[in-house]
Amino acid sequence: MEVRSDEKKLKLQVKCEKISELRTQHSELLCLMENIKKTYRIGDEDVEALKGINLQIERGEFVAIMGISGSGKTTLMNLIGCLDVPTSGRYILNGKEVSNLSDDELSVVRNELIGFVFQNFYLMPYATVLENVMLPTIYLDRTTNDVEDMAMEVLRMVGLEDRAKFKPKQLSGGQMQRVAIARALINGPELILADEPTGQLDSKTAKEIMDILAKMNESGRNIIVVTHDQNIASYAKRVIRISDGLITDESLN
Repeated sequence: MEVRSDEKKLKLQVKCEKISELRTQHSELLCLMENIKKTYRIGDEDVEALKGINLQIERGEFVAIMGISGSGKTTLMNLIGCLDVPTSGRYILNGKEVSNLSDDELSVVRNELIGFVFQNFYLMPYATVLENVMLPTIYLDRTTNDVEDMAMEVLRMVGLEDRAKFKPKQLSGGQMQRVAIARALINGPELILADEPTGQLDSKTAKEIMDILAKMNESGRNIIVVTHDQNIASYAKRVIRISDGLITDESLN
């Protein structure tokens, strides 16, 4: 009886050690995707955009996801950013499984954990720069003065504090993208997700924007850039290539 009891204790100890090890590994990961698939219904056909993605992104990484049009990179970005959910598979973000959350629950996750930077800026044309940056704070329980102070601080980080009262039409393309970065930063997200952030910019301005993102990463922010441009991907520390809905290659810069 004692031998069996000792065997049970040993098995329990081993199991607890394995669970502890897994928790430690997962705590070091910002994103963990396991066999992620995404299928869309188009007309009478099912189109499989992602065919089994396995991906780990550690805290503090600067990652570029590359692929041509139709490769699945935009679908993958939408899933990483909690803009959509997978058809099957498991996605853990910041220690929480988000694969099956409702739209409202996903909205909370996005607002708390993710800042978005898009190619087209998506600034409100009739709002000032300051008001545009403050938009993601609508659901925060903070005073207007506190939010304005936060907005001015992130505008200082991107060098636009002197443009706070300007409207978007008074800004250059590079300045508008800096406003978008400031807006992405205001809630203090764990992750900045940038989709072709320099797609509408000239090469000089594109370098300025990527330098800002690189500096954000150096200060501890997680950055994921989705791009088809090798020059932009070169700023990342790790490059993931996707084709036909599958990750085909990974490399370090």
